[in-house]
Amino acid sequence: MSAENKTVGRWIPLESNPEVFNFWAEKAGLVTSQAHFVDVYGLDEDLLSMVPEPVKAVVLLFPIDAEGDAKRKEEDERIARDGQPKIDSTVFWVKQTIGNACGTIGIIHALANSDVTLTPTGPLQKFIIECQNKTPNERAHLLATTPLFANIHSESASSGQSAAVAETDLHFTCFVAAPDSDIRKAAEGVELKPEDKEDKVSSGMRLIELDGRRAGPVDHGECKDLLKDAANLVKARYLSGTASVYFSLIALTGGADV
Repeated sequence: MSAENKTVGRWIPLESNPEVFNFWAEKAGLVTSQAHFVDVYGLDEDLLSMVPEPVKAVVLLFPIDAEGDAKRKEEDERIARDGQPKIDSTVFWVKQTIGNACGTIGIIHALANSDVTLTPTGPLQKFIIECQNKTPNERAHLLATTPLFANIHSESASSGQSAAVAETDLHFTCFVAAPDSDIRKAAEGVELKPEDKEDKVSSGMRLIELDGRRAGPVDHGECKDLLKDAANLVKARYLSGTASVYFSLIALTGGADV
């Protein structure tokens, strides 16, 4: 949520709170009888098992620091150099150009990349349709120039339990499971290279991180269980080597408790 390059205005930071996320999602057109956001109370197996299945997306709040930003920049440079051939072209990603908008962008990434039910005439479904064939920066411009999203964000920020603040050094990122691009190629009749056939992941799914501050979606490898795989990645990449307690995890679930 800290300053991004070429920001277009600033919003009030969202609280990491399922009630706030559900308020936002319902305003934007999510049919909340089919899916909603819930807290993830810890990363060990017993606490993860308390989250209703199926988990459709995971949103992480984490503190921004210089060391973490340097590692992410290095990873972005490697991706720019080597590519990510297994990311499916249908993964929906929006560049963040609005200060403190990472909460809204995290929710959009979670909902737009899940099989949740959205009201056809709702603002989010309309936004997704309008974003077809647009670049991530064009999508960012559309988000910034759609007052309804700014209003939803503002209302959601005011609905939290904590007092709203103007600035923070915390940031949201989102994890989703997306099909291996080789599946789409095979379905379309594209002949795979021998090395791709040999390297075919057993689950057919990839763990994708969607962070509007990054250069694009990030492929973290095979995904067998979205919640567990995201939790393991958070432990390895975000919690390792830090004493900060300013982390929280929220899951989008379509479980029986909905």
